[in-house]
Amino acid sequence: MGLFSSSTPSPALPAPKISSDGAPIAPDRTQRAKCWEARDGYFRCLDKNNIVDSLTEHDKAEKGCAKEGREFEGNCASSWVTYFKKRRVMEYQKNQTLEKLRKEGAQEMPGGIGAGAPGQRP
Repeated sequence: MGLFSSSTPSPALPAPKISSDGAPIAPDRTQRAKCWEARDGYFRCLDKNNIVDSLTEHDKAEKGCAKEGREFEGNCASSWVTYFKKRRVMEYQKNQTLEKLRKEGAQEMPGGIGAGAPGQRP
């Protein structure tokens, strides 16, 4: 938000509680559920507006999904917001690659990677 923004700021999350050893305490189940719900709403809006990467298409995402974006950022830790946005792009790219391989005639291998595969621990 800019200095002269006319929109109202979203309410800030309360500061995380600190444990006796000084480390922050992780969000509880209710807080995580609110975060995921806000994330899903934001991603539905991005889908509706044909936006895959809200990090590189920030202006377009802000224009089409500002309300949902503020809710997402207001209900989730900033590190989670960045993680979920990057993961969305990675999942999209993975799905595009798999679809391309299927069109080229590739077939899925039964079983997937398991014990004994190169690079895997037994």
